[in-house]
Amino acid sequence: MSATPAPHHEGPRLYQELLAVHGIMRRGAALVADSFARLAAGDPVDHKALVAASRWLVEFVHHHHRSEDELLWPVLREQFPAAVADLDRLTTEHEALDAELDALTEATGAIAAVLNGKGGANVVAVVGLAATAANPAAQNVRDILANHLGAEEPVLRTLFPQVPDAQITRLRQAVVDGAPRSGPHLVLGLMALPEPVPGYAEMRANLPAPLRWSTPLLVNRYRALARSLGAAGDPATARQAG
Repeated sequence: MSATPAPHHEGPRLYQELLAVHGIMRRGAALVADSFARLAAGDPVDHKALVAASRWLVEFVHHHHRSEDELLWPVLREQFPAAVADLDRLTTEHEALDAELDALTEATGAIAAVLNGKGGANVVAVVGLAATAANPAAQNVRDILANHLGAEEPVLRTLFPQVPDAQITRLRQAVVDGAPRSGPHLVLGLMALPEPVPGYAEMRANLPAPLRWSTPLLVNRYRALARSLGAAGDPATARQAG
């Protein structure tokens, strides 16, 4: 009688961490889209803060998708041939989202160029660029990303628990090693507010100790950023996580 295979524990934990990353991206995309909508309407928004938040979002989403396409998907394709079609579809969705991220990057760059021009910001030009280019791109990023993550999570919820722990540990380390270091206040603030995202505990346990110790300060910095974007009354900044 053959021995029962040992259960895998790291796969389910990595899935919870993935949910936390997805929560950060969903909230970040909503924050940027809502802020560009306010700016396009002529409401008071800190232009430079919005440019910085938008650039952070693009970098964060790009890194996450590269990690999936280059690190996670090859392992899953090899181990689960029946899931190849699903993984190929998710990669195609990444490519569609990349086109919208590129449009947002171009529009944000145009706004940054106006802000960096001599004689101070031309508010009319900034609002015009937001209305004609940045706002539509940001809305598309938010909507396409939400649909993509909703389709991706059921696939990975089934596959991750079946991957051996040693492979999960190796993959997690590779993802962490390549992760962008910018915007820790955005990562922690979006992860914590208005309540902890699913997978918060697992994600926070993997953070370097200095980041865990600095969480209250970084979350407060995120609150200040959200207020500067006119989002003080939004659900994403309404109350602190317990």
